[in-house]
Amino acid sequence: MNELMIVQALSALLFSIGVVVVLHRGSGIVLLMGLELILNAIILSLVSFSKNYGLLTGQAQVFFILTIAAAESAIGLSILLNIYRNFGTIKVDALDNLKG
Repeated sequence: MNELMIVQALSALLFSIGVVVVLHRGSGIVLLMGLELILNAIILSLVSFSKNYGLLTGQAQVFFILTIAAAESAIGLSILLNIYRNFGTIKVDALDNLKG
């Protein structure tokens, strides 16, 4: 197995763990951590392909993904803070009265 296959297998493993965490839907913080894990798996995959093929486009896209991930974390944590203030919990399943 070459280096690209190993890194892609690790990226797929991280992505699957992130998807399982997001689908489990425990607390809101764990949900955000799962989304971050998915984004980090995508970043790892892009960097490994970029390094293997000698292109800089994948590494340039990483900066945009990191910016989006930071904004997603900040907005997600502020939303969770407001939900906790209003409802007293951050459990995603307990927020049924938010449905329209």
